[in-house]
Amino acid sequence: MKKELRLKARFRRDGRKAVEYLKRTVTGGDSIFRLKVIDIFILKKFLGTYLLCTLLIIAVVAMFDVTEKLDAFLNAPLKETLFEYFASFVPYWLNMLSPLLVFISVIFFTTKLASNSEIIAILSSGISFNRLLRPYMVGATIIASLTFVLSNYIIPPGNVHRANYLNKYVKNRSVETNVDIQLMASPGVVVYIGRFENPTKTGYRFSLDKFDGKELISRMTAQSIEYDTTRNYHWTVKNYMIRDFNGMTEKITRGNSKDTIIPIEPRDFMISENDHETLTTPQLSQYIDKQKMRGVANIKSFEIEKEKRLASTAAAFILTLIGMSLSAKKAKNGMGLNIGIGLGLSFSYIFFSTVTSSFAISGLTSPAIAMQIPNATYLLIGIFLYRRASKF
Repeated sequence: MKKELRLKARFRRDGRKAVEYLKRTVTGGDSIFRLKVIDIFILKKFLGTYLLCTLLIIAVVAMFDVTEKLDAFLNAPLKETLFEYFASFVPYWLNMLSPLLVFISVIFFTTKLASNSEIIAILSSGISFNRLLRPYMVGATIIASLTFVLSNYIIPPGNVHRANYLNKYVKNRSVETNVDIQLMASPGVVVYIGRFENPTKTGYRFSLDKFDGKELISRMTAQSIEYDTTRNYHWTVKNYMIRDFNGMTEKITRGNSKDTIIPIEPRDFMISENDHETLTTPQLSQYIDKQKMRGVANIKSFEIEKEKRLASTAAAFILTLIGMSLSAKKAKNGMGLNIGIGLGLSFSYIFFSTVTSSFAISGLTSPAIAMQIPNATYLLIGIFLYRRASKF
């Protein structure tokens, strides 16, 4: 009993000392200046911890990756390994693990502040719990902006180089052939290719039908067709026959070779597993709209990728709110429990996002709704935890 009373007295004494220290070093008679200093103090803690966690996690991930692909790295030129693979590897994993890193950072440094009675001192100096949240949201805004720029504009071009490196030195996962390709090149123009060989950019059993409404007005068939990679939409048909229909009359034209413009290119139908990760968001939007117009069905992964990039930006704010609410109160058992809860919630968020993406693939929901379900769920959790934490 005496020991407990001594601990309580010490806690009150430490709290008073912390308040006095805060007033001496921060107040200076100007309340606006005081708040700015506290903002900078918390913001430095937030971003500094985030940077440290990022370096540690990326180092661990890179170590495992080097171990897994050691043979490929030894055979590949060092310049390609560093500037084509790892130059895109680091931003890719940074963006993927960003929700986890944000959560761990907030839990870690806020728990430490609470353990040192600094949170109590800040609140005792007249700052409300709502006001205390402001620097956290500023830090989340900085991280969310970084995540947005990385995922929408910087990482996709880097993924192209990384995929080329993996296909060249690790395992070739690119799609080499495709069969029974049918799509709408433009309104009223339907293209069919029986088989397409991507290495040679050559298709076989080609046909192109032009319609005026529901009426067929022209049909071109060819034994083969080749794509000119130096010019957009430029194709060469070989051993072709063109049938033009005008009422009851028909005109037939034959030839060995003919250059023509068809508004399609091989990447429109030669879709690899991770092609959706190689397009910037403007390119992704343009590609989705174009493929929908052409009647291509297998674009769910592209739609999910677009919505995932938007959802991941909001995740920084939601997980910061949850992390701050969980760890702002001083815990008797130290930071171990808070860090454990933080890890559990952050991993469950990532897992939940993966699960809900399957809803869009199966057609249960649209990609936009599927990607926002985790954010909506964890936002409600964050609001509940924040309201509870603000009462202490």
